[in-house]
Formats: sequence, C-alpha cells, structure tokens
Amino acid sequence: MADNERRRVLVVDDEPDVLLLCRVNLEFEGYDVIEASDGEDALAKVRAHHPDVVLLDVMMPKLDGWQVLEAIKADEATRDIPVVILTAKVQDQDQIRGWSHGAADYITKPFSPLALSQVLQDVLATAPEEEERRRRMILEKLELLQNN
Repeated sequence: MADNERRRVLVVDDEPDVLLLCRVNLEFEGYDVIEASDGEDALAKVRAHHPDVVLLDVMMPKLDGWQVLEAIKADEATRDIPVVILTAKVQDQDQIRGWSHGAADYITKPFSPLALSQVLQDVLATAPEEEERRRRMILEKLELLQNN
C-alpha cells in the first residue's frame, strides 16, 4: 500500500453518538470512514467498499453483529477483512463467541478513542496467519478461565 493511500474503516453501530465519536477520531488519525447503522447495511457496504477493517457493534437491528461477522467470514470475497467487535457485551461467553467466529479483536464499551486507534493499527499490521494464531491462543485462555 502506498504511503498516500488511506486505510478504509467501516464503522457499524446503531447509536449515532458512537458513529460520530468513531468517525471524528478515526478521520483525525487519517482513516477514511464509512458508516452503517444496521447489519444489512453493513453487509452491503462490506461488499461494495471492501474496507481494510470493520469495527462492528453486536446489538443492532435487522442483523446483529454475530450474523454480520459470520456472513463476512463465510464469504470468499470478504473473509480476510479483519473485524473488530465493539460492544457492551463483556461476558466470557460473548468474547468466546466473537473470537471463535473470526473476530480480529474485541473492544468493550465504553472505550477510549485513543485505544480504538491503537487496536486498529495493531489489527491492520498483523498478518492473517499471526491473527489466527493469536485468536486460537485467546480462545484457549478464555475457555480455560470459563471452565475453572
């Protein structure tokens, strides 16, 4: 990717305040931001714009974030797009579900805009093989914690 190319982020959330917070902070960091406010719109925009990364809320109308994540990862054309889950759901089983369905990372609300940018930088800099290894390791740890 050339230095002058901006990374494209699709931010998916049904809360206008969250969309605005993400847009302002990510554009400030140099990202091109696309927004979607429900799961169906998110899938349409993933297919139309092929973003570099998706920031995805879980609790949304039409299709929830889990359904969107599964659809992205099931499609040959989009499966390599990293998806970062952004949600208020902080239970171990929710995190296990996200990691096991292919999430690249998991951010819980409320979140720091500075942390958001760092997570996206880390996700975008990670090779797919390394992402898979990291995801398996996190899943194993979460499952161990849940079983104890």
